[in-house]
Amino acid sequence: MARSRKRVFITGITGQDGSYLAELLLAKGYEVHGLIRRASTFNTHRIDHLYSDPHESDAKLFLHYGDLSDGSRLVTLMAQIRPDEVYNLAAQSHVKV
Repeated sequence: MARSRKRVFITGITGQDGSYLAELLLAKGYEVHGLIRRASTFNTHRIDHLYSDPHESDAKLFLHYGDLSDGSRLVTLMAQIRPDEVYNLAAQSHVKV
């Protein structure tokens, strides 16, 4: 059975670029899945206005805990989500100089 909407996976969804991309894709009718680190729970203000209870029938934004350094978690998420598109916008937020 074909999906009615495209499904995307965004790493770095809580960052500036990731949140703007999520908002754009949601407006276009995409189902958006985002990867967030456990440490990001206090820093989701950029996407709070987009997020609703994932158990709602009309939910289109889903957040998943994980880290890019955990390859097995990424493989599991890719198998579960089966995205049509992947956007890697994750980066270290406080890089030492």
